[in-house]
Amino acid sequence: MDKGTLSGILVVSLEQAVAAPFCASRLADAGARVIKVEREAGDFARNYDSAIQGESVYFVWLNRGKESLVLDIKDADDSALLERILAKTDVFIQNLAPGAAQRAGFGSAALRRRYPRLITCDISGYGEEGDYADMKAYDMLVQA
Repeated sequence: MDKGTLSGILVVSLEQAVAAPFCASRLADAGARVIKVEREAGDFARNYDSAIQGESVYFVWLNRGKESLVLDIKDADDSALLERILAKTDVFIQNLAPGAAQRAGFGSAALRRRYPRLITCDISGYGEEGDYADMKAYDMLVQA
């Protein structure tokens, strides 16, 4: 049985909201094993509604086919666990607030130094450079 083009690929996604969850869901659809890393309070999209057996339609759609892991990346033990997982990971995706992953030690440049084979993907609304690089962005803001 064909499990998809990306079967055997491990993706870790430090994600919330739409952009990274959507990106990672497409990789899961193609057969990758995707581990969604959520903050302790969970992805806020979990609480948009409760239409699907008590869960948000939006959250279920964006996170289909993923495993989920709750970590506080500011906690030393949780950070160390994420490092152990990343040592075996093929792709790392994140869409935290601008600079948050870097401040926590999980910025792309630092990760590529520690794990040269790791593919990293930082998703932001306004890019890494320019006047708006430090601003948070959501879908409706970008569409406007």
